[in-house]
Amino acid sequence: MKAEDFDNAFDNGENIIGQLDLSKKRRPELEQKRVNVDFPVWMIHQLDREAKRLGVTRQSVIKMWLAERLKKAA
Repeated sequence: MKAEDFDNAFDNGENIIGQLDLSKKRRPELEQKRVNVDFPVWMIHQLDREAKRLGVTRQSVIKMWLAERLKKAA
């Protein structure tokens, strides 16, 4: 499909998903990268208590708290 035809189809509200190659899609700035962090045991216990209280994983608690802190710092 030519770019002009694609643009027209989109502008006309047609479903263009079938025309896209989603096998190599990316979400810039939202890609994951693994990091290792060592915490003292007492901190792990507190993280686990908070995670249980919130009904989420330890990793989720850490991510939420870091995101909040980073937003404040920005």
